[in-house]
Amino acid sequence: MPAVMFIHGQESSSQTYKATLLRAAYPSALVPDFSGPLDERMAQLAPLLAQANDWVLIGSSMGGLMAALWAYAHPAQVRRLVLLAPALNAPEFTSQLGAPIAVPTVVYHGVRDTVVPLAPVRAVAERAFTNLAFHEVDDDHRLHATATTIDWRALVAG
Repeated sequence: MPAVMFIHGQESSSQTYKATLLRAAYPSALVPDFSGPLDERMAQLAPLLAQANDWVLIGSSMGGLMAALWAYAHPAQVRRLVLLAPALNAPEFTSQLGAPIAVPTVVYHGVRDTVVPLAPVRAVAERAFTNLAFHEVDDDHRLHATATTIDWRALVAG
């Protein structure tokens, strides 16, 4: 069984709605709290991810950016990425893009997202990940409606 981690967004926590749904399907999922700017959050994330080499990383918004940054730097440690309205258009990610990685990646992004724009994120995702499933859904940035329809067990299993 892979190690599963949920990484919440910038103004969220381990108690977010999506994390609660994931924990219902995977009670052993690691769902830590992060704080501070991106570099501090990445420093908090690194020792947690050093514990295993078979991660399924599920990240929401800034958490999606964090998961993608980690996977891009350590693709051998990541079995699967699930990115929910990920902030992939951030310069911290786009400035590091080189050759795409083959980590299986699933993205859900709302067509009504006014926080993280869909089109630039899709363009970056298509450059960054060779094994990409990108789902445009009728939802906003929080993806609450979408989160209730996701089969979390199947999504993690791939």
